[in-house]
Amino acid sequence: MGIKKISILGAGVMGMGIAQALAQQRLEVTVCDLEKPILERGLEKVRRNLDSLVKKERMTAEEAEKIISRIRVTTKPEEVVQVDLVIEAVPENMEIKKKVFAQMDSLCPPTTILATNTSTLSPTEIASATKRRDKVLGMHWFNPAPVMRLIEVVAGAETSEETIHAVMEFCREIGKAPVRVSEAPGGIVSRILRAYLNTAVDVFAEGVASVEDIDTAMKLGANFPMGPFELLDLIGIDIHVINSDTLACELGDLKYRPHAVLRKMVRAGHLGRKTGRGFYDYTNK
Repeated sequence: MGIKKISILGAGVMGMGIAQALAQQRLEVTVCDLEKPILERGLEKVRRNLDSLVKKERMTAEEAEKIISRIRVTTKPEEVVQVDLVIEAVPENMEIKKKVFAQMDSLCPPTTILATNTSTLSPTEIASATKRRDKVLGMHWFNPAPVMRLIEVVAGAETSEETIHAVMEFCREIGKAPVRVSEAPGGIVSRILRAYLNTAVDVFAEGVASVEDIDTAMKLGANFPMGPFELLDLIGIDIHVINSDTLACELGDLKYRPHAVLRKMVRAGHLGRKTGRGFYDYTNK
């Protein structure tokens, strides 16, 4: 089963990042979002990313234009269904995802694989909204998608071996490094990472060290490329809280319960880079 035609649902950071990653591999991709302004902002973000690569002489302006030309956008779901693979990248809400998968199940050919980019929700439960449970799985990309090589390929309870093999092979063809994961809350990376980030916030809230010093310590002492607070600001404080709450509920383990400091930041709208303020201030950068 060769995967050649791909569509993406959701034009947020991950959806457009995945689109850029695929277009850079000379694949044509269609991105669907219900709101045209989100699609326009997403395309503009891709343009800025590519312009930055042109300025760094990592590609030519002509190559950048060709990449953009391979990304088509639409607000009509019926225009993205005649494909081999649909990658869903809508908000981390189970009911929203189940509605999206039910719709795609009714519109797509029976051979189409439906993949969810979720990091913490159950592909098995998402698949329950469809009549093709053997062709539903998790395909968890990492941000920024054009740069990060890892993709977690998550097998649900009824995902077929044929589906897993097809997606693993596709990941390799586009230059990514897939790892197979049997469905469990958070998979590999998110489960380990959420506990690490929550512990960093606990250390800060206890007054052990400042945000800056904790980041410096983990970069220089553990050789991490980013400190935990730099990473939280990049991920989005709200996204981290949602995912941590999901893990805490699924696993019943207090180390996944997000600290009150994080909830207060969400209420204040201090979500990280995307709002200009999180643990660091980005308004003058």
